Amino acid sequence: MDKDIEKMLRLSRRQLIKLLTALPLVSLPFSVKSRSKANIVIVGGGFGGATCAKYLRRFDESLKITLIEQNPKFVTCPFSNAVLGGLYEMDFITQDYKTLRQKYNINIVQDKVLEIDPVSRKIKTKLGKGFDYDKLVLSPGIDFKWNAIEGYDYAASQLFPHAWKAGEQTKILKKQLTAMANGGTVIIAPPANPFRCPPGPYERASMIAHYLQKNKPRSKVLILDSKNKFSKQTLFQDAWDSFYPNSIEWVSAEDGGKITLVDVKQKTIIAGDEKHKADVFNIIPPQTAGNIATEAGLSNESGWCPVNQKTFESEKHKQVYVIGDACLAGKMPKSGYAANSQGKVCAAEIIAEINGITLDVSSWVNTCYSLITPDYGISVAAVYRLSEAGIINVKGAGGVGPREVSPDIRSKEALYAEGWYRSITADTFG
Repeated sequence: MDKDIEKMLRLSRRQLIKLLTALPLVSLPFSVKSRSKANIVIVGGGFGGATCAKYLRRFDESLKITLIEQNPKFVTCPFSNAVLGGLYEMDFITQDYKTLRQKYNINIVQDKVLEIDPVSRKIKTKLGKGFDYDKLVLSPGIDFKWNAIEGYDYAASQLFPHAWKAGEQTKILKKQLTAMANGGTVIIAPPANPFRCPPGPYERASMIAHYLQKNKPRSKVLILDSKNKFSKQTLFQDAWDSFYPNSIEWVSAEDGGKITLVDVKQKTIIAGDEKHKADVFNIIPPQTAGNIATEAGLSNESGWCPVNQKTFESEKHKQVYVIGDACLAGKMPKSGYAANSQGKVCAAEIIAEINGITLDVSSWVNTCYSLITPDYGISVAAVYRLSEAGIINVKGAGGVGPREVSPDIRSKEALYAEGWYRSITADTFG
């Protein structure tokens, strides 16, 4: 194994948490702090929007910053799989906005945005409020392409949960797993790319298999995939062979894994030419940018929002920025860490533009940990830079974790996963 990789993996937990906190930071672009008094509105309080709000305040104490989020608390998709696996409870993945409100003096508005007028720069909400803005940042996350799989609509998702927006859907899936009889089958159906958190369905299979192994050992997880390969595939499958032999089966799209029909009443699905029954169905449908971005005319035919990949300003409307899962950010994945990184860069670019300053090109980072068992983790990391073709991977920086490592290293990666989670939620919401 490469000595530098081994050295990195052997960092103490405290060192790693410190490192992960520092990695995505954007340097202050000014020798003195800006005093612009501009009015910035941010829609969406997840990893992208909350981070952007916090760093805008750190860059400029006089900004008027309003963060509009329809939920009183944010439930993270990261570590929601560990909740399904019985490692944590829901409160562990539930974040509030108390620190952003009190320490950073950000106006937190619990409301749903119904209309954005990018010409007049006005926003209307469900509660009848109106907001003007000088600059608008949208971080609306994802929405779903209902009925892209025949029979799978919003109503069906209440019985065959996707749990790809954490919260109530996580609770539904967890309840179904708890109620399932020993010897039952769980079907997980990941979508084709692109979608939120590419390794997520396979970590979910691992965590559900862990729960079943402890509580319902005759049960099985069947993954019916709309793809022929997936992120960190070799590492996942090696671990499944070791920890869950004969308990996790993966079927690729070309081998009949792609789901074409969901029949909730009959509790069956059709994938390829075969009908499947199961006790629990986790159907993850194709995704698109959050509805408000689409309704504001910010997305294109792909369903995602094209942006200037240096600043994240929309290619459709000036003074509107789109970050996180909803945007087209070159080679960057749709992940919480990517959204956090984009939020910081976007904040710096907004302050620079307000003050007539041109920043050097930023770089971005992403790290993704996946738990196979409570004591066995795997990871992938990447550094990104801007090129003429958009945001691309920096060659030789990061990569998938090595295949042949000691159990001690895998155990440390599991610890690092929790350290990463605590670090990024503190950086975003704390």
